[in-house]
Amino acid sequence: MSAETPSAGRTGRGMMIPGLIVLALACALAVAGFVVWGGEDQPSRQEIVAQRGAKVMPFDLTATTHQFDSTPTGAVELVTANSADDTTQIDLIRKHLLTEAARFKQGDFGDPAAIHGSNMPGLRALTRSAGRIDVRYAEVPAGASITFTTSDPELRSALADWIMAQNMDHGTGMHHG
Repeated sequence: MSAETPSAGRTGRGMMIPGLIVLALACALAVAGFVVWGGEDQPSRQEIVAQRGAKVMPFDLTATTHQFDSTPTGAVELVTANSADDTTQIDLIRKHLLTEAARFKQGDFGDPAAIHGSNMPGLRALTRSAGRIDVRYAEVPAGASITFTTSDPELRSALADWIMAQNMDHGTGMHHG
């Protein structure tokens, strides 16, 4: 019995060391994440997303409202000018969303990836969705919308994840700039 006890003790310590290493790495990653995304002298995740968005979207983010909503059959993206008289922003919104809708139909989600990162939730499934999601562009007063509809549960889930990530990165369901 005494011969088994040291062996059991070594096994316990041997298993404890990898656990401590994992814990140390998790703590280091948490601290690194804070420094990269929220340290006092670093831009926030939302500020970084806004900067990237300004490079991808041709309209003025401070003069428009971008809204993302999940629906029972997919999702809706709505962009409107903050002023119904701002024909420049309305034209830019409509041109951009018309182009994006055509890309999304083909499974091209490159612009959202450029803004939010290639590991954005739902993005991997959406890039394989060509022909499996009905993507419809529509003009609305002061802007445009893109409606995503699918009967595929996996793609509805991916759209819900994608919309949730959009809202988290922009801070709310709606953002002004």
